[in-house]
Amino acid sequence: MTVRIDDAAQHLCAKSDWKLSNLQLQKIIYMADMNFVGKYGERLVNEDFEAWDYGPVLPSLYHKCKAFGAKSVPPVFWGADDISDTREGEMLDLAWERLKSLSPGQLVETTHSDLGAWVRRYAPGAKQIKILSQDMIDEYDRRSDHASR
Repeated sequence: MTVRIDDAAQHLCAKSDWKLSNLQLQKIIYMADMNFVGKYGERLVNEDFEAWDYGPVLPSLYHKCKAFGAKSVPPVFWGADDISDTREGEMLDLAWERLKSLSPGQLVETTHSDLGAWVRRYAPGAKQIKILSQDMIDEYDRRSDHASR
């Protein structure tokens, strides 16, 4: 089951005690989605990421949260469903546990990795360049191969 962006964002923000910035939220959801599609062959969220200057971005989430800048995103995900007891919620929890100690800059470095889909799609200053599910599956495979060395 693919979840709505607001469901995933609400889940992660609540998990962080509402301490995540827009950038941190984007990067953690991206890593969870990349791992989810790599593992299960289906997307975690119902929107494609785009290759923007600071890495993979969900445009609708960016526009909902951009007013908060680098500050924490407050509870703005009205009507979000609780996804705690789903595979999607579990993958978000796993991503949070693995990435919560990284700074925003370290999260950007992670998503800008040579192993990643972003680097293969990015064109400086361009927007609306989608990161496809297959790009994410390929990234998952490259990261898995790299980790097993």
